[in-house]
Amino acid sequence: MPEKETNEDRIHFRIGTLGGAVPMLFFVFWAIFISVKGAPDTKGLIVGALMGLVLGMLLVKDKWEKYCEKIFEGMSQDVGVVAIVAWFFAGTFAQILQEGGLVKGLVWIASSTGVEGSAFVIVTFLLAALFATAVGTGYGTVVAFTTLMYPAGIIMGAHPIVLLAGILSGAAFGDNLAPVSDTTIVSAVTQETDVPGVVRSRFKYAITAAIPAMILLYVFGTASGDMGISTAKAAEYMSSSADPIGLLFLIPFALVIYLAMSGNHLIISLTWGIITACVMGMSTGMIKGQDLLFVNGQEGVVTGAIVDGVMGYVPMAALILLIVAAGYIMQCGGTMESMKKWLAAKIEDSVARAELSMWLLIASLNVFITINTAAEIAAAPFVKEVGEDFHIHPYRRANLLDATTSALGYIFPWSGAVLLAYSTLQNVAGQYDFVSVIATTKLWPYVFHGWFLVVVMFAATLTGFGRRYIGLDGEPVKEIPEEKEGSMGIDL
Repeated sequence: MPEKETNEDRIHFRIGTLGGAVPMLFFVFWAIFISVKGAPDTKGLIVGALMGLVLGMLLVKDKWEKYCEKIFEGMSQDVGVVAIVAWFFAGTFAQILQEGGLVKGLVWIASSTGVEGSAFVIVTFLLAALFATAVGTGYGTVVAFTTLMYPAGIIMGAHPIVLLAGILSGAAFGDNLAPVSDTTIVSAVTQETDVPGVVRSRFKYAITAAIPAMILLYVFGTASGDMGISTAKAAEYMSSSADPIGLLFLIPFALVIYLAMSGNHLIISLTWGIITACVMGMSTGMIKGQDLLFVNGQEGVVTGAIVDGVMGYVPMAALILLIVAAGYIMQCGGTMESMKKWLAAKIEDSVARAELSMWLLIASLNVFITINTAAEIAAAPFVKEVGEDFHIHPYRRANLLDATTSALGYIFPWSGAVLLAYSTLQNVAGQYDFVSVIATTKLWPYVFHGWFLVVVMFAATLTGFGRRYIGLDGEPVKEIPEEKEGSMGIDL
């Protein structure tokens, strides 16, 4: 985004600077409305974003052409375009790993250890966290583990509600920490910093939240009473859903992590991961060529994991472009500047208050916007501007943005991840007579990692835990010095 807006850039509204927030505010209230109605569909959110932009245009005092030009300027910003391209690559990588059977390999680990009850919940949490970190998609982790691990856990004596909450917790952990996660990409891109450094700097927050979360998952993880499931039935299910050969796909996962953390461009890292996974899968016979890409001339369609990986993010890509445009309208309409001036009186010269204001805005948007990435992008411009005013390091800003977003996106009953778990569980319940559907309102207290991560970031704003500043010495400066090449990658 431009650092300063000129008079030519400024859009004037009939209701003052509040008019610049109208598109975003309408989108937020629309998201709440369709969530309460039980339909937080991405297509519905796209419509809400479009209607918000139209409503804003009706309030403009300037020519409508100028307003429309600003919409397209907003959509063309790097923050949206870069994130979308990265999602396409990350989605493709995730689909190929799932096609190769990585989840089945993880299930085999659980079955071979013979864990039961609370121990099974802990293993599921750890495996979900590992898988989400590998493929970079918390939503994909929710679907995969609810489909495969949840029935097995019920058989093994795990508490149904805590087990599903453990899956959501693991997905939140990986969504926050994965170098190829959409939230990681957006948090880094919006704060104009690098992904490897961001990931290295946020591990301390993730592990601080994960340890007490695992303790509570263990305490509450065992089901009370006799579940009525025989050991033979448990063994039968586990044997049909477990395959150790799927663990071979940890190799391309490890390669992507290594390349990304070594400073390679994310697209390069993902490309090598995709190539390695394809070659490995086809050479071992675990993946057929047509499973990856198949041109079906008879039905007139192109199918396969590669197509699914890309197309799975197309609706979200459209939504993100519209939200980025709405955020840019806020900036051009002077809304962001007015917010900064209002908060300046509250913040004064306190860095802790500045960070607390960031946290409050991020948390508030995540309460209303059901798609965590959408909420993150909506909050990102404010976080960047306030953070730069106080010389807060981009890593720190990205961590406040990502950790809070990743956590709350897996907690609330109307959030996209929780509703996805609910709909997946409905399908699973139709296949197994011992699985019951759990209401989303029963899950939120038990998503322990999400809650602890929110608390950790809140406490970090008050205590300064993990706080960093721009500058080679990691100290606050009155004027930002010209940084040497590579200095932003130093983990102080």
